[in-house]
Amino acid sequence: MSTATASKVKAYELDGEFGIDALTVRERAAQQLQPDQVRVRVKATSLNYRDLMVIKGLYSKNLPKPLTPLSDCAGEVLEVGALVKRVKVGDRVVGAFMQNWIAGPLDAAKAKSALGAALDGVLADQIVLQGEGVVQIPDYLSFEEAATLPCAAVTAWNAVVATGQIKAGETLVTLGTGGVSLFALQFAKANGARVIITSSSDEKLQRAKELGATDVINYKTNPDWEKEVIKLTGGVGADQVVELGGAGTFEKSLKAVKLGGYVSMIGVLSGGAGSLNLTPVLMKNIRVQGIMVGSRHMFEEMLAAMTLHKIKPVIDGTFAFDQVKEALKHMEAGAHFGKIVIKV
Repeated sequence: MSTATASKVKAYELDGEFGIDALTVRERAAQQLQPDQVRVRVKATSLNYRDLMVIKGLYSKNLPKPLTPLSDCAGEVLEVGALVKRVKVGDRVVGAFMQNWIAGPLDAAKAKSALGAALDGVLADQIVLQGEGVVQIPDYLSFEEAATLPCAAVTAWNAVVATGQIKAGETLVTLGTGGVSLFALQFAKANGARVIITSSSDEKLQRAKELGATDVINYKTNPDWEKEVIKLTGGVGADQVVELGGAGTFEKSLKAVKLGGYVSMIGVLSGGAGSLNLTPVLMKNIRVQGIMVGSRHMFEEMLAAMTLHKIKPVIDGTFAFDQVKEALKHMEAGAHFGKIVIKV
Protein backbone atom coordinates (compact mmCIF):
# COMPACT_ATOMS: atom_id res chain seq x y z
CA MET A 1 0.00 0.00 0.00
CA SER A 2 0.94 3.62 -0.51
CA THR A 3 -0.21 6.76 1.21
CA ALA A 4 0.97 9.09 -1.58
CA THR A 5 -2.48 10.64 -1.95
CA ALA A 6 -3.81 14.16 -1.85
CA SER A 7 -6.09 14.98 1.08
CA LYS A 8 -8.19 17.08 -1.31
CA VAL A 9 -9.61 16.11 -4.68
CA LYS A 10 -10.44 18.58 -7.42
CA ALA A 11 -13.55 17.49 -9.33
CA TYR A 12 -16.26 18.85 -11.63
CA GLU A 13 -19.75 18.61 -10.16
CA LEU A 14 -23.35 19.13 -11.13
CA ASP A 15 -25.34 20.35 -8.15
CA GLY A 16 -28.84 21.69 -8.64
CA GLU A 17 -29.32 22.68 -12.27
CA PHE A 18 -28.39 20.61 -15.31
CA GLY A 19 -26.42 22.04 -18.24
CA ILE A 20 -22.87 22.46 -19.48
CA ASP A 21 -22.56 25.88 -17.89
CA ALA A 22 -23.84 24.48 -14.57
CA LEU A 23 -20.66 22.40 -14.15
CA THR A 24 -18.53 23.69 -11.28
CA VAL A 25 -15.02 22.74 -10.15
CA ARG A 26 -14.93 22.01 -6.44
CA GLU A 27 -12.42 20.72 -3.91
CA ARG A 28 -13.57 17.94 -1.62
CA ALA A 29 -12.03 15.51 0.84
CA ALA A 30 -10.43 12.42 -0.69
CA GLN A 31 -12.59 9.30 -0.39
CA GLN A 32 -11.51 6.67 2.12
CA LEU A 33 -10.13 3.56 0.40
CA GLN A 34 -11.86 0.22 1.07
CA PRO A 35 -9.86 -3.06 1.08
CA ASP A 36 -11.15 -4.05 -2.40
CA GLN A 37 -10.53 -0.64 -4.03
CA VAL A 38 -7.73 1.28 -5.75
CA ARG A 39 -6.97 4.99 -5.80
CA VAL A 40 -6.04 6.36 -9.21
CA ARG A 41 -4.38 9.62 -10.21
CA VAL A 42 -6.38 10.54 -13.32
CA LYS A 43 -4.22 11.48 -16.30
CA ALA A 44 -6.89 11.72 -19.01
CA THR A 45 -10.63 11.34 -19.55
CA SER A 46 -12.72 11.21 -22.73
CA LEU A 47 -16.23 12.25 -23.70
CA ASN A 48 -19.13 10.08 -24.81
CA TYR A 49 -22.54 11.19 -26.06
CA ARG A 50 -23.99 9.69 -22.88
CA ASP A 51 -21.96 12.21 -20.82
CA LEU A 52 -23.49 15.09 -22.76
CA MET A 53 -26.97 13.66 -22.13
CA VAL A 54 -26.25 13.26 -18.40
CA ILE A 55 -24.94 16.82 -18.06
CA LYS A 56 -27.85 18.34 -20.02
CA GLY A 57 -30.44 16.41 -17.98
CA LEU A 58 -31.56 14.31 -20.97
CA TYR A 59 -30.35 10.98 -19.57
CA SER A 60 -32.30 11.04 -16.31
CA LYS A 61 -33.75 13.75 -14.10
CA ASN A 62 -33.35 11.54 -11.02
CA LEU A 63 -29.57 11.32 -10.75
CA PRO A 64 -27.98 11.86 -7.32
CA LYS A 65 -26.55 15.32 -6.69
CA PRO A 66 -23.90 16.52 -6.42
CA LEU A 67 -22.73 14.39 -9.34
CA THR A 68 -19.32 14.16 -10.97
CA PRO A 69 -19.92 13.20 -14.62
CA LEU A 70 -17.99 11.12 -17.22
CA SER A 71 -17.35 7.38 -17.31
CA ASP A 72 -14.00 7.01 -19.11
CA CYS A 73 -10.57 7.64 -17.66
CA ALA A 74 -6.99 6.40 -17.56
CA GLY A 75 -4.39 7.03 -14.92
CA GLU A 76 -1.77 5.76 -12.50
CA VAL A 77 -2.46 3.66 -9.40
CA LEU A 78 -1.60 5.64 -6.25
CA GLU A 79 -2.83 3.25 -3.59
CA VAL A 80 -4.29 -0.26 -3.40
CA GLY A 81 -6.52 -1.82 -0.76
CA ALA A 82 -5.32 -4.83 1.23
CA LEU A 83 -7.41 -7.30 -0.80
CA VAL A 84 -6.35 -6.07 -4.24
CA LYS A 85 -3.89 -8.38 -6.04
CA ARG A 86 -4.50 -7.57 -9.74
CA VAL A 87 -2.64 -4.24 -9.82
CA LYS A 88 0.02 -2.46 -7.80
CA VAL A 89 1.08 1.12 -7.05
CA GLY A 90 2.53 2.75 -10.19
CA ASP A 91 0.59 0.61 -12.68
CA ARG A 92 -1.04 2.39 -15.63
CA VAL A 93 -4.73 1.50 -15.64
CA VAL A 94 -8.02 2.31 -17.31
CA GLY A 95 -11.34 1.99 -15.51
CA ALA A 96 -14.13 -0.32 -16.71
CA PHE A 97 -17.41 1.43 -17.59
CA MET A 98 -19.42 -0.88 -15.30
CA GLN A 99 -17.28 -1.52 -12.27
CA ASN A 100 -19.00 -4.79 -11.28
CA TRP A 101 -19.51 -6.36 -14.74
CA ILE A 102 -16.50 -8.65 -14.82
CA ALA A 103 -17.84 -11.45 -17.06
CA GLY A 104 -21.00 -13.25 -18.14
CA PRO A 105 -24.31 -11.66 -19.17
CA LEU A 106 -25.39 -8.21 -18.02
CA ASP A 107 -27.89 -8.10 -15.15
CA ALA A 108 -29.55 -5.39 -13.07
CA ALA A 109 -26.91 -5.40 -10.32
CA LYS A 110 -24.04 -5.03 -12.82
CA ALA A 111 -25.88 -2.29 -14.70
CA LYS A 112 -26.11 -0.24 -11.49
CA SER A 113 -22.29 -0.07 -11.33
CA ALA A 114 -21.89 2.22 -14.38
CA LEU A 115 -19.76 5.28 -13.71
CA GLY A 116 -20.90 8.84 -14.37
CA ALA A 117 -24.66 8.55 -13.77
CA ALA A 118 -26.07 6.54 -10.85
CA LEU A 119 -22.48 6.39 -9.54
CA ASP A 120 -20.07 9.31 -9.36
CA GLY A 121 -17.95 9.67 -12.48
CA VAL A 122 -14.30 10.36 -13.24
CA LEU A 123 -14.01 14.05 -14.14
CA ALA A 124 -11.58 14.64 -11.28
CA ASP A 125 -7.84 14.64 -10.64
CA GLN A 126 -8.10 11.59 -8.38
CA ILE A 127 -10.71 8.82 -8.10
CA VAL A 128 -11.40 5.55 -6.29
CA LEU A 129 -12.32 2.46 -8.36
CA GLN A 130 -12.95 -1.21 -7.63
CA GLY A 131 -9.81 -3.34 -7.74
CA GLU A 132 -11.69 -5.71 -10.08
CA GLY A 133 -12.89 -2.76 -12.16
CA VAL A 134 -9.59 -1.66 -13.71
CA VAL A 135 -7.58 -2.99 -16.66
CA GLN A 136 -3.85 -2.53 -17.32
CA ILE A 137 -2.97 -0.27 -20.26
CA PRO A 138 -0.82 -1.85 -23.02
CA ASP A 139 2.61 -0.23 -23.31
CA TYR A 140 2.00 1.08 -26.84
CA LEU A 141 -0.98 3.25 -25.78
CA SER A 142 -0.73 6.65 -24.07
CA PHE A 143 -2.99 7.69 -21.18
CA GLU A 144 -4.94 9.88 -23.62
CA GLU A 145 -5.46 6.97 -26.04
CA ALA A 146 -6.42 4.53 -23.28
CA ALA A 147 -8.96 7.00 -21.88
CA THR A 148 -11.00 6.71 -25.11
CA LEU A 149 -11.64 2.97 -24.68
CA PRO A 150 -13.99 2.04 -21.77
CA CYS A 151 -17.32 3.02 -23.34
CA ALA A 152 -16.99 3.54 -27.11
CA ALA A 153 -14.36 0.92 -27.92
CA VAL A 154 -15.80 -1.83 -25.69
CA THR A 155 -19.28 -1.11 -27.09
CA ALA A 156 -17.99 -1.47 -30.65
CA TRP A 157 -16.07 -4.65 -29.75
CA ASN A 158 -19.14 -6.20 -28.13
CA ALA A 159 -21.37 -5.25 -31.08
CA VAL A 160 -19.06 -6.30 -33.90
CA VAL A 161 -16.88 -9.08 -32.45
CA ALA A 162 -18.11 -10.52 -29.11
CA THR A 163 -21.82 -10.61 -30.02
CA GLY A 164 -21.70 -9.95 -33.78
CA GLN A 165 -18.99 -12.54 -34.48
CA ILE A 166 -17.87 -10.67 -37.63
CA LYS A 167 -16.01 -12.88 -40.10
CA ALA A 168 -13.53 -12.27 -42.90
CA GLY A 169 -15.33 -11.43 -46.13
CA GLU A 170 -18.51 -10.22 -44.44
CA THR A 171 -19.84 -6.67 -44.88
CA LEU A 172 -20.46 -4.27 -42.01
CA VAL A 173 -22.23 -0.90 -42.22
CA THR A 174 -21.56 1.65 -39.49
CA LEU A 175 -23.27 5.03 -39.16
CA GLY A 176 -21.34 8.27 -38.71
CA THR A 177 -17.77 8.99 -37.65
CA GLY A 178 -18.01 9.24 -33.87
CA GLY A 179 -16.02 7.10 -31.47
CA VAL A 180 -18.10 3.88 -31.59
CA SER A 181 -18.37 3.97 -35.37
CA LEU A 182 -14.63 4.39 -35.97
CA PHE A 183 -13.77 1.64 -33.48
CA ALA A 184 -16.30 -0.60 -35.27
CA LEU A 185 -14.55 0.20 -38.55
CA GLN A 186 -11.12 -0.65 -37.10
CA PHE A 187 -12.24 -3.90 -35.43
CA ALA A 188 -14.13 -5.12 -38.51
CA LYS A 189 -11.15 -4.39 -40.78
CA ALA A 190 -8.81 -6.23 -38.38
CA ASN A 191 -11.11 -9.26 -38.78
CA GLY A 192 -10.97 -9.09 -42.57
CA ALA A 193 -14.43 -7.61 -43.13
CA ARG A 194 -15.57 -5.08 -45.71
CA VAL A 195 -16.75 -1.82 -44.10
CA ILE A 196 -19.25 0.70 -45.47
CA ILE A 197 -19.46 3.93 -43.47
CA THR A 198 -21.87 6.89 -43.67
CA SER A 199 -21.43 10.58 -42.88
CA SER A 200 -22.81 13.96 -43.97
CA SER A 201 -19.24 15.23 -44.57
CA ASP A 202 -17.14 14.29 -47.60
CA GLU A 203 -14.03 15.33 -45.66
CA LYS A 204 -14.86 12.89 -42.84
CA LEU A 205 -15.63 10.15 -45.37
CA GLN A 206 -12.21 10.66 -46.97
CA ARG A 207 -10.58 10.30 -43.54
CA ALA A 208 -12.64 7.14 -42.94
CA LYS A 209 -11.30 5.70 -46.21
CA GLU A 210 -7.77 6.43 -45.03
CA LEU A 211 -8.62 4.42 -41.89
CA GLY A 212 -9.66 1.47 -44.03
CA ALA A 213 -13.31 1.97 -44.97
CA THR A 214 -13.99 0.05 -48.18
CA ASP A 215 -16.95 2.18 -49.29
CA VAL A 216 -18.39 5.49 -48.10
CA ILE A 217 -21.85 7.06 -48.44
CA ASN A 218 -22.73 10.71 -47.86
CA TYR A 219 -26.24 10.50 -46.39
CA LYS A 220 -26.80 14.23 -46.93
CA THR A 221 -26.37 14.04 -50.71
CA ASN A 222 -27.66 10.43 -50.76
CA PRO A 223 -30.48 10.29 -48.17
CA ASP A 224 -31.56 6.82 -49.36
CA TRP A 225 -28.24 5.41 -48.18
CA GLU A 226 -29.81 2.01 -47.48
CA LYS A 227 -30.45 1.60 -51.23
CA GLU A 228 -26.80 2.35 -51.90
CA VAL A 229 -25.81 -0.38 -49.42
CA ILE A 230 -28.01 -2.87 -51.29
CA LYS A 231 -26.40 -1.77 -54.58
CA LEU A 232 -22.86 -2.04 -53.16
CA THR A 233 -23.58 -5.57 -51.91
CA GLY A 234 -24.98 -6.82 -55.22
CA GLY A 235 -28.57 -6.71 -54.05
CA VAL A 236 -27.94 -8.86 -50.96
CA GLY A 237 -27.52 -6.36 -48.11
CA ALA A 238 -24.95 -6.09 -45.34
CA ASP A 239 -24.21 -8.88 -42.86
CA GLN A 240 -24.15 -6.38 -39.98
CA VAL A 241 -25.30 -2.82 -39.32
CA VAL A 242 -24.03 -0.86 -36.33
CA GLU A 243 -27.14 1.24 -35.63
CA LEU A 244 -26.24 4.51 -33.88
CA GLY A 245 -29.00 6.85 -35.00
CA GLY A 246 -32.05 5.51 -33.20
CA ALA A 247 -35.61 6.01 -34.44
CA GLY A 248 -34.48 8.26 -37.28
CA THR A 249 -32.29 5.62 -38.95
CA PHE A 250 -33.50 2.26 -37.59
CA GLU A 251 -35.86 1.46 -40.48
CA LYS A 252 -33.13 2.26 -43.00
CA SER A 253 -30.79 -0.10 -41.14
CA LEU A 254 -33.41 -2.86 -41.36
CA LYS A 255 -33.61 -2.29 -45.11
CA ALA A 256 -29.81 -2.21 -45.50
CA VAL A 257 -29.16 -5.54 -43.73
CA LYS A 258 -29.40 -8.89 -45.52
CA LEU A 259 -31.92 -11.68 -44.96
CA GLY A 260 -30.90 -13.26 -41.65
CA GLY A 261 -28.57 -10.32 -40.89
CA TYR A 262 -27.72 -8.66 -37.59
CA VAL A 263 -28.37 -5.09 -36.37
CA SER A 264 -26.64 -3.95 -33.19
CA MET A 265 -28.72 -1.23 -31.54
CA ILE A 266 -26.40 1.20 -29.78
CA GLY A 267 -27.20 4.88 -30.08
CA VAL A 268 -30.15 7.24 -30.20
CA LEU A 269 -28.42 10.23 -31.81
CA SER A 270 -31.51 11.10 -33.88
CA GLY A 271 -33.93 10.35 -31.02
CA GLY A 272 -35.24 7.31 -29.19
CA ALA A 273 -38.95 7.81 -29.82
CA GLY A 274 -40.89 7.45 -33.05
CA SER A 275 -43.17 5.13 -34.98
CA LEU A 276 -41.36 2.11 -36.39
CA ASN A 277 -42.30 -0.48 -38.99
CA LEU A 278 -40.97 -3.70 -37.48
CA THR A 279 -42.26 -5.96 -40.26
CA PRO A 280 -38.77 -6.32 -41.85
CA VAL A 281 -37.44 -7.82 -38.58
CA LEU A 282 -39.88 -10.71 -39.05
CA MET A 283 -39.92 -10.96 -42.85
CA LYS A 284 -36.12 -10.77 -43.18
CA ASN A 285 -35.40 -12.89 -40.09
CA ILE A 286 -33.21 -10.10 -38.69
CA ARG A 287 -31.50 -10.36 -35.32
CA VAL A 288 -31.67 -7.02 -33.47
CA GLN A 289 -29.49 -6.82 -30.37
CA GLY A 290 -29.26 -3.95 -27.89
CA ILE A 291 -25.65 -3.35 -26.86
CA MET A 292 -24.86 -1.78 -23.47
CA VAL A 293 -21.04 -1.46 -23.48
CA GLY A 294 -19.47 -4.75 -22.26
CA SER A 295 -17.76 -6.66 -19.47
CA ARG A 296 -14.21 -6.33 -18.18
CA HIS A 297 -13.37 -9.66 -19.82
CA MET A 298 -14.53 -8.23 -23.19
CA PHE A 299 -12.35 -5.18 -22.50
CA GLU A 300 -9.31 -7.42 -21.91
CA GLU A 301 -9.98 -9.49 -25.06
CA MET A 302 -10.29 -6.28 -27.04
CA LEU A 303 -7.00 -4.94 -25.68
CA ALA A 304 -5.25 -8.20 -26.64
CA ALA A 305 -6.53 -7.82 -30.23
CA MET A 306 -5.67 -4.11 -30.34
CA THR A 307 -2.14 -4.86 -29.11
CA LEU A 308 -1.66 -7.59 -31.73
CA HIS A 309 -2.77 -5.29 -34.57
CA LYS A 310 -1.40 -2.10 -32.93
CA ILE A 311 -4.79 -0.42 -33.36
CA LYS A 312 -4.69 3.23 -32.25
CA PRO A 313 -7.81 5.14 -31.22
CA VAL A 314 -8.73 8.13 -33.40
CA ILE A 315 -8.55 11.30 -31.29
CA ASP A 316 -10.29 14.37 -32.66
CA GLY A 317 -8.77 16.79 -30.18
CA THR A 318 -7.39 17.18 -26.66
CA PHE A 319 -8.60 19.79 -24.17
CA ALA A 320 -7.13 20.91 -20.83
CA PHE A 321 -8.87 20.20 -17.51
CA ASP A 322 -10.04 23.83 -17.33
CA GLN A 323 -11.51 23.57 -20.87
CA VAL A 324 -14.14 20.92 -20.07
CA LYS A 325 -17.05 23.18 -21.07
CA GLU A 326 -15.40 23.95 -24.42
CA ALA A 327 -14.84 20.22 -24.99
CA LEU A 328 -18.51 19.45 -24.28
CA LYS A 329 -19.69 22.24 -26.60
CA HIS A 330 -17.37 20.86 -29.31
CA MET A 331 -19.09 17.48 -28.93
CA GLU A 332 -22.52 19.14 -28.90
CA ALA A 333 -21.71 20.81 -32.25
CA GLY A 334 -21.16 17.35 -33.79
CA ALA A 335 -18.12 18.41 -35.80
CA HIS A 336 -15.73 15.89 -34.24
CA PHE A 337 -14.13 12.90 -35.96
CA GLY A 338 -13.33 10.25 -33.38
CA LYS A 339 -12.88 10.84 -29.66
CA ILE A 340 -12.60 14.06 -27.64
CA VAL A 341 -10.06 13.82 -24.80
CA ILE A 342 -9.53 15.92 -21.67
CA LYS A 343 -6.03 15.89 -20.23
CA VAL A 344 -6.06 16.11 -16.45
